[in-house]
Amino acid sequence: MEASSSRGRSGSTGVKRRRGPGGGGGGGSGSTAHALNDDTLRSVFSRLDDHFDLARCSAVCNSWNRIIDTAHLMRDLYYKRNPQARSSGSNVSIKSYFKELALDEHASSFSRGPAEVYQWIGHPNRATICRMKSGSILTGVGDKILRLWSAESCKYMNEYNVPNTKMLVDFDFDENKIVGLTSSQLCIWRRNEPRSIFQSHGASFNRGLCMSYADPEVVIGCEDGRAFVYDMYSRSCSSIYRLHSSPLTCLTITDNQLIAAGSTFGNVAIADQTTGQKLGVLKSAFAPTAIRCLSFSTSGQLIFAGSSAGYAHCWDLRTLRPLWEKRVSPNVIYSTHHLPGDTATLAVGGIDGVLRLICQRTGETIRSFIVDADRPEASSSRQQVEKKSVRHVAPDARLDDIPTRLRPQITCLSVGMKKIVTTHGENYIRIWKFRPKRA
Repeated sequence: MEASSSRGRSGSTGVKRRRGPGGGGGGGSGSTAHALNDDTLRSVFSRLDDHFDLARCSAVCNSWNRIIDTAHLMRDLYYKRNPQARSSGSNVSIKSYFKELALDEHASSFSRGPAEVYQWIGHPNRATICRMKSGSILTGVGDKILRLWSAESCKYMNEYNVPNTKMLVDFDFDENKIVGLTSSQLCIWRRNEPRSIFQSHGASFNRGLCMSYADPEVVIGCEDGRAFVYDMYSRSCSSIYRLHSSPLTCLTITDNQLIAAGSTFGNVAIADQTTGQKLGVLKSAFAPTAIRCLSFSTSGQLIFAGSSAGYAHCWDLRTLRPLWEKRVSPNVIYSTHHLPGDTATLAVGGIDGVLRLICQRTGETIRSFIVDADRPEASSSRQQVEKKSVRHVAPDARLDDIPTRLRPQITCLSVGMKKIVTTHGENYIRIWKFRPKRA
């Protein structure tokens, strides 16, 4: 303790106090960046030539954020990069420009950047489904709890108990609610409360297999080929639509209020969410093959799917015709997903355990990965996050030559900004983090 106190009174005091905006301590000694006056900092920041560097500086403290904001440095850098916008009076907002910048960096990180994996034991038994939105990850199915995690730090945030003896078959969430589906019941939780706030009652549907949630409605796909539209506010089933004569294997709701429903017969029914009118059927040249997963592109009016025969499919909703169908895996594809707004890459995972990034426009595989490590070991502590390296899989690689312990099946995946979370039907969770490739 004496030695510690002595060091605390030494000349390093200024270093220990530089957390606050005025933390230079020594009255302008120049030992910290905060000792610089506003004009000097403004001059330094104006020399940054990268929006992300400027944004990172803006997030350091309130003082730096104020200097960058009041000097309009973001706006000036935007016009420096886009001189035509100033002269032509372009209607493209700076906000839209930054969104495009972020999407470009996301796509570049996926297609060329390095990656690493963080893994941890997240459930007592197993997790088969994951969802990622707005910096949060929700995992579950396999035991009677859903768990919420931070996508950035991997830290546990909350958990939600499944009521009664029912087992969940699907779930989704947003910033306020968590919606879970059992075979015959809908459950709703508030994000900040672990107990269910609502359970549907009555025999409105039976043998539910999948769901898609877009507030204020949940569409439930059932074994008999029907879809039940459930209104969250009236807490009742508002519509029932017959979409297939075979079980519905997956569902998605598009932004323009269309329901897309996959089936075991290898096609996708498209129906109006409001009226139930069937608008068409998306067919594959490789049917019969069960459609196992669906995702919708808001940017290009495209529907992506993965099938039991290892094919990835892409249809144009405007023509109801396939744009491409590629066999990207020798086995079942369980999950496809992409970041909303991204028109470049699509993540695909399935039974062979290889995470693939494919081109949305052509279906060609851009990159393939496995984790160069075993499953995480059980720990006496509640959560221990392990960082592991990623191994690239060559296009002509024989998967049989790669040990299955290095490529456990990917039962579900979800894509966030420069991140992909995966579950593997076991008790651990993985998050793959990509970084931009620096010149």
